[in-house]
Amino acid sequence: MSFITDPLTYSFFQRALIAALLVGVLCPVLGTYVVLRGMAFLGDALAHIILPGVVIAFLTGIPLVIGALVMGVLTAFGIGALSERSLLREDSAIGVIFAGAFALGIAMLSATDGYAVDLTHFLFGNLLGVSAADLWTMLGLSVVVFGVIVLFYKELLVVSFDQTLARTLRLPVRFYDYLLLVLIAITIVVALNAVGISLMLAMIVTPAAAASFLTKQLRPMMLIGAAIGAFSGAVGLYASFYLNIASGPAVVLVATAIFVLIFLFAPEQGVIYRWIGPAPAIRPNA
Repeated sequence: MSFITDPLTYSFFQRALIAALLVGVLCPVLGTYVVLRGMAFLGDALAHIILPGVVIAFLTGIPLVIGALVMGVLTAFGIGALSERSLLREDSAIGVIFAGAFALGIAMLSATDGYAVDLTHFLFGNLLGVSAADLWTMLGLSVVVFGVIVLFYKELLVVSFDQTLARTLRLPVRFYDYLLLVLIAITIVVALNAVGISLMLAMIVTPAAAASFLTKQLRPMMLIGAAIGAFSGAVGLYASFYLNIASGPAVVLVATAIFVLIFLFAPEQGVIYRWIGPAPAIRPNA
């Protein structure tokens, strides 16, 4: 048991563990909608596009979360408007904005001292460096995201599974599309310190995608994804502590390993199950 309890004697590890569990639960819950709606590329682009906002906040001395949140929300509305009115295919337009904004952020950061260290922190996160203030901010934003999901659960469910039905029911589909984008932006801000910009998509998509092999119902998918995410966060953090590796990649590697196992061995949906096939029914001789 000392293997588990010894790191908990350090306050920085306690904060990191709470942050890892928080991110591990929040990202897959929202990621369920991302997986169901095929928004993985958009989520990845949104995560990278916030980099200029983070860098501006870093250079001006204001809290990074403010720069990330403002840039994320503005980008979410911009992507929503782009998908409605652009003459260019949505994925192409988002790709152009994604690459340009990410390059702008790196260019701005490269003009500062300590460029390599700062860039590593932004790209790959630093769970073990989460402060008490960071933790309270993450908790507050998580409560907002969870609250909105609970409040609009049925509406988001209908819009995610069948937009034609949603329009028939006179639901404001565009409003919920924008709302989901804003929730993704807020979730990205919550997970920024934990896994960084480059690995953000993995925590949003991987646990939820793994859960989709075990159930096709939304609520169980959220719960299973949250369990996978929380387990990945805790195990990855301990691996980071004992193996002296970056915490963000360690968490993502654990989540990826779980995904591979479920992908191979999940009942009915797993590759191995499909390859072997169900056992033939035994019929009595006539």
